[in-house]
Order: sequence, then structure tokens, then C-alpha cells
Amino acid sequence: MNDLQPTGTTDLAALAAGIERTNELLTRVLAEVATTPSTHAIFVDAGYVYAATGRLVTGTEDRKAFELDAEGLIEAFIDKARMIFPDSRLLRVYWYDGARRRIHTQEQQRVAELPDVKVRLGNLNAHNQQKGVDSLIRTDLESLARHRAITDAVLIGGDEDLVSAVEAAQGYGARVHLWGIEAPGGRNQAEPLMWEVDSARTFDLDFCKPYVTRRTATEHPEPGVGEGPVPSREEVRFVGARVAAQWLSERGPAWVADLLPGHPYLPGAVDQELLTAAEALLKHSLRGHADLRRVLRDGFWDHVQGRL
Repeated sequence: MNDLQPTGTTDLAALAAGIERTNELLTRVLAEVATTPSTHAIFVDAGYVYAATGRLVTGTEDRKAFELDAEGLIEAFIDKARMIFPDSRLLRVYWYDGARRRIHTQEQQRVAELPDVKVRLGNLNAHNQQKGVDSLIRTDLESLARHRAITDAVLIGGDEDLVSAVEAAQGYGARVHLWGIEAPGGRNQAEPLMWEVDSARTFDLDFCKPYVTRRTATEHPEPGVGEGPVPSREEVRFVGARVAAQWLSERGPAWVADLLPGHPYLPGAVDQELLTAAEALLKHSLRGHADLRRVLRDGFWDHVQGRL
């Protein structure tokens, strides 16, 4: 006689228990995903930015012919990303540039000192052409996307060689957004690159103009700026608070309170306005002094937060 017992009921119970465990696991995973904040990073091909903004504002791509306020422009990019991705946090800004033997220039050192900014250097050849920058962008983009460190990547560049970087990041689930600088009478970004990205945005002359200044042969300072010695950190902080007090008086607490959600950053246009007002009071240019510009913002925020 066969002593084997029917197993149908036992199998169904085990299957039901397995399904229940799977559902619990999925519920926990979905809950974790729902509470994980989105993260974005900004990848800037500095060679493209210099050439495009120089051509748009001054009519030349020669870096020696104009000065780019890299810190101000980076702040403007950060502010724009904050507006586009309101529920996302910034990982950092990657600033890709070229340098002979990969040794930082003074300008690149100032950019490297900025908070939330990482400078990555390729080489410059004998014709001052960047070499290795595209591969650096691809490596960083792909690595961050693969490790789920970012959900969105802002790419500021125009080279067709960046298509592979876009495809690699998208392959790991990241969305890639291409930002560019307006090109007078044409395009300065490769069409295949524009076809591959998830969205595209172009910045016009009004956006770029505050950050580009044409150099003169004698490099005359601006009227009223540059006559005095380099101010101390205490003087700069005091001036930041002074400008904040003036704006509170003139524009009202409501206008200034609207800036608080962006702390510690200021919108690009407001940051430039603060810089201009401070330079006029200090009688000295703060362009090229990244540490003092941070102190200026600190003084501004300290006064605003203490009065609102």
C-alpha cells in the first residue's frame, strides 16, 4: 500500500507564504525608493563654456581677450538647476578644463577652491587644444550613474564625442539634460548629442553677459574699483551685512525672505548685484578672490537670518 500523503494543501500554503514574503520585500523596497531624495550633478566642459560665451558676448573665442567670472557663472548654473530640479539635491559641479602637464593655473585653482566644485584636468597640446577631457566626463558620468549616486546629470558641452558618455549614463537609469550657450547665427553643439539627451536648454546673451568682461590692452580697472588695498575678511563680511541691511530697507523683508530657501546660494543675478554693490563700497574688485566672495555671502546671510 502506498503510504504517501497528499501534498496539494501543503504546497499551496508554502506558495502563499512565499508570495506574502515577496510582497513584504517589494513594499519595503518601494518605501525606501520613495523616501530616497533625487540627486543631480552638473558636468561642465570649461573649454566649451569659454569659447561659447566669449563668442556670444565679445565676438571672440580667445581666452586672452576676455575674463570669465567662472565663480559667478557656476553659481548661476547651480541656481538654475535648483529651479529645474526643486526636489533634488546637488551632489557637486564637475569643471573639466585643460592645462599643460595637468598643472592647475591660478584661475583653475580659484575654481577648485569653490564649495561643491571638483576640477578635473585634461592636457593641452601645442595648439592649446584640450585632450582627454571627453574621456574624463564619460568616466565620471558613467561611474556616478552606475553606482546610483545621481538621478539626473546636467551636461554643459557640445562635442559629439560626448554621445557615448550620455548613452552610458542613460544605460544605468540616469536622465541626462544638455545645456548650451546660444550661438550667433548657428549651432555650437553637435546634433547627434542633442538627439540622445533627455532634454535640452540654451542660455542666451542676457544670461551670459554679466559673467564675461572684455580685457583691454592696458587692463584698466573699472572706475571706482581697485584703488584700495585688498580688504580683510572682517571688512568684507561687514559690507555683506551692510548691503543686506540696505536691501531690507529698500526692498522690504518679503523680497529678501524669498531668497532664504536657496541658502547658502544666491540666485545668479542677485549674487552679481551683491558683488557689484560690495565692490563699490570696498573700492576694490573681489573678482578672482573666491574666499572673500564666500565671506561676502556669509555676511549677507548672517544679517538676513538675524532680521527675519
